[in-house]
Amino acid sequence: MQQFVGLEPILLEAQRVGALTEVPIAEIIEHALWFSRAIPGTAKRIVDLGSGAGVPGLIVALDRPNLEVVLVDRRSGRTDSLNRAVSALQIQTRVKVVCAEINSLTDDPNWAKSFDAAISRGLGPVTETLIMSKKLTKDGGVVVVSEPPVEAGSRWNQTQVESLGLRGPDRVGAVAVFHVKHLGQ
Repeated sequence: MQQFVGLEPILLEAQRVGALTEVPIAEIIEHALWFSRAIPGTAKRIVDLGSGAGVPGLIVALDRPNLEVVLVDRRSGRTDSLNRAVSALQIQTRVKVVCAEINSLTDDPNWAKSFDAAISRGLGPVTETLIMSKKLTKDGGVVVVSEPPVEAGSRWNQTQVESLGLRGPDRVGAVAVFHVKHLGQ
């Protein structure tokens, strides 16, 4: 966990200001590592939607130094903090912070279908999350979202998932992985 030493004070500050839950930092990192494990080894560029305090995006960026990571949040206060964190962690050459509404990016040709993976921890309603994530992900890429505990059972309607052009979910620890197939391709 040596690669996360510089991240700990950043996450503690996020907890102090209420941008992150009061869960022990080691647990937050361990949970976020499931996202890192679920992203295929062939991925080069990923987007973290609703980055907030940078979880899981900053953790994935530190764990997978081969990835270009884009952290997106609509709140300028959060993106200002994320920019400071990226600079403090000295990862600004491969991690970009964007302050924007996700919907404004999904139909923009500079963003649409441009990522190998879209990840999100707690973005909002799951169907909307899947739709927005898919719009930003390349054909053959993956959408990775946080899952409730296994005992809660599946929250996914398979017919609806397939109608969105997604295959899955495949559970990888604490996350669900959906494989993207853009209809008509």
